[in-house]
Amino acid sequence: MSKRRLARENCLQSLYSSDVAKLEPASVLASFQMEEFAEELKVFEFYKTLYSTTVSNIPKIDEIIKKTSLNWELDRMPAIDRSILRMAVCEMMILSDAPVAVIIDEAIELAKKYSTEKSGKFVNGVLDGIARQNNLVK
Repeated sequence: MSKRRLARENCLQSLYSSDVAKLEPASVLASFQMEEFAEELKVFEFYKTLYSTTVSNIPKIDEIIKKTSLNWELDRMPAIDRSILRMAVCEMMILSDAPVAVIIDEAIELAKKYSTEKSGKFVNGVLDGIARQNNLVK
């Protein structure tokens, strides 16, 4: 597993914990700082940046998702899918430090691994729509 994927997986777990258990971001960061992956500074820094930026921009990110997922209310989406979409949109639209195709592929793989059988296609459709609407696809 790549180091960035490890950071994304941990970010997904953090976002899910924040969303479902309503945990404060500071306590989530503190608990993940104790994890083994945090020993690799670059990996942990990417995780921390991705998590913190996503959490601090959730209203903006949710608006972007709502514009594309017209038939899906955010609160009716599975929490894991919502967390994957938020993280990917943050990485595509705010951080912009990886190719959009890579970000979408990583999100699809996370959806296949952690969510339902149909989640990979759903995540792909929403993220592809966002990328196209915002001229991020070449």
